[in-house]
Amino acid sequence: MTVVIAGAGPTGITLACELARRGVACRVLEKAPTLFEGSRGKGISPRTQEVFRDLGVLDRMLADGMPFPKFRLYAGHDVVSERTAGELLGVQLPQHSAEIPYPEILLLPQWRTDEILFERLRELGGQVEFDTEVTGFDQDEDGVTVHTSAGPIRASHLIGCDGGRSRLRKALGVGFAGETLETERTIIGDARADGLEGVFCHMFTRAGDVGERFSLWNLPGGEYYQFVATMASEQVPALTLEEMNRLLRERSGRDDLRLHGLRWISLYRVNVRMVDRYRVGRVLLAGDAAHVHSGASGQGMNTSVQDAYNLGWKLAAVLSGAPDELLDSYEAERMPVAANVLGVSTRLHRLNFQSSSEPVAVHQLDVNYRGGPLAVEERRTPGRLRAGDRAPDGLLADGTRLFDLFRGTHFTLLAFGRRPEGEFGRGVRVHRAAKSEGYDVDGDALVLVRPDGYVGVVSDRADTVRDYLERVTGDGSEADHVPTVPSPALSVHDTSSN
Repeated sequence: MTVVIAGAGPTGITLACELARRGVACRVLEKAPTLFEGSRGKGISPRTQEVFRDLGVLDRMLADGMPFPKFRLYAGHDVVSERTAGELLGVQLPQHSAEIPYPEILLLPQWRTDEILFERLRELGGQVEFDTEVTGFDQDEDGVTVHTSAGPIRASHLIGCDGGRSRLRKALGVGFAGETLETERTIIGDARADGLEGVFCHMFTRAGDVGERFSLWNLPGGEYYQFVATMASEQVPALTLEEMNRLLRERSGRDDLRLHGLRWISLYRVNVRMVDRYRVGRVLLAGDAAHVHSGASGQGMNTSVQDAYNLGWKLAAVLSGAPDELLDSYEAERMPVAANVLGVSTRLHRLNFQSSSEPVAVHQLDVNYRGGPLAVEERRTPGRLRAGDRAPDGLLADGTRLFDLFRGTHFTLLAFGRRPEGEFGRGVRVHRAAKSEGYDVDGDALVLVRPDGYVGVVSDRADTVRDYLERVTGDGSEADHVPTVPSPALSVHDTSSN
């Protein structure tokens, strides 16, 4: 049976790519006639870039995107300051190293991110069914009957990636606790602009007060800018080009700036909410359908893509014979992440571009699943890297890049100190390695890296690894595994310096 995915945004298409490259049949249904046409979620975090590298799309995104620009603050015609995001917000940004190959936030309009992911899905043999809305569902022990505007579909699972107003979430009746900031609204849109110089997030004010600003972000690959303006709910103007130009003149105190060629515009009410369950039987939620928050920290799309990346390999494993309980680990791992992101985004929203003495991280490289159901740490004295952490990149003694070893749909077992004995299954690739930067392990140690790039096991016992693999694959192998890079299903390479 197929998997049905409701929604063809970054979450839904990422999940479809994850399933397609594992040979899992899926149907992506999108009620709109086309992909999203606006720039909305434009910042791609370092961790999400690593995800997109694994999916085979990062090179295209780097070619079409650009580094996150500085913020230029104006008071009328005068430039008050030019600062990076880190300087302006007090956020922590990593430095480039062997462990962190993509330290900068990438600026790419969401419409282009969606296009690139859609191109990748088609390369993998998938497609999106536009003008097709999920209207309801019925589930039983054997599957889900998905009711759509084009007729019923029988599926093994239904995944709601249908956004903050998710119809599936409402039909499931799960809680969606949090708050709505009723006193303010945000207008966001894309247009061409005259009168600007330089590549910045241009923050226009009359007298330097960022609380009354009209922002214009340079976007890569064309003449369009993303404009953003927040205001009291009772002051929202009509969503027309004429009114946006009036608001720009009013807030900037200038008449030499002009918007034209309006491409997309929308009004947002800030919600800070998340579900109390990610799964009800065979129906699961991901992305904005499960959590919504302020866009102040640029975390929304990134968190949503990583939901899909976490869920994809687990759903494919269950469909290949792994225990159904594996899907429960999706909620157990991703719910705490969503709760933390809500806290970060709300805090930065309330700071309103005022510096904080207490830095926060927005790169998501520190997201971890320590203590979760799929993190097995057997060392008495764990090091800096622990089970549940993101597996860092790095170079082994022969120059092999770890991210190249990890790339694909398989598990990767790094054997430090000695060659492991016995078999581990067809979905595992084993590499003997000397100590690598970022992997502070002593003596004989086995580090099992999951298909989503997180450390599942750190142990000196091969049986611990085998037990873990049986728990997450059903038989220690992935029977329907479809390799994405040419190599034997089980390979042992000596990449140590000995």
